Amino acid sequence: MRQNPPPVELLAAPVLSGDRYQGRPIYFSDVIVRADSPLRSFADVRGHSWSYNGTDSHSGYNVTRARLVEMGETRGFFSQVVEAGSHQRSIEMVLSGEVEASAIDSQVLAIEFREHPESAAGLKIIDSLGPSTIQPVVAAVHLSREVRADVRRVLLEMHADPRARVALTYGFVERFVPVVDETYDDIRSMLAAAESAGFVRLR
Repeated sequence: MRQNPPPVELLAAPVLSGDRYQGRPIYFSDVIVRADSPLRSFADVRGHSWSYNGTDSHSGYNVTRARLVEMGETRGFFSQVVEAGSHQRSIEMVLSGEVEASAIDSQVLAIEFREHPESAAGLKIIDSLGPSTIQPVVAAVHLSREVRADVRRVLLEMHADPRARVALTYGFVERFVPVVDETYDDIRSMLAAAESAGFVRLR
């Protein structure tokens, strides 16, 4: 958090279901293309069109810049960059051929593929960016300490409740775990790398 003092308190973060998450509060940004695309990796996207959900998104924007900084590609990597407004719209744009590739939050993509099998059939994942620490549940600091503590306790104990576990499973969540401000230093590092390289905007 860059505001000091921060307006919210971190309560907990989800651990997603699946071996790739290693029991940690992380997620990936999966790079998708059409199923019939010849592109096979993120590096292959050089010279092709790209969409992202929004400039304030880590999963669609910041992590993409971070990978490009690692590759030394901070100018002119994509032929076209389009702000879609949401991950769902980016998925639609790739499916329709409006753009050739995009990075989608892996939890969002798993839900999309479950709810819309035609999307799963029409797309393929060619690479993954990250992992990144997953978005936390937060509470406004103006709430009482007791309320914040109660909400944290409920989140951390949800997986032990059979009824709550049904809802967690539906969202591909295994359980919630505690997080602190430093847990998100990986995201700060990615942002700092892009800023240090003068790579303010995807292009």
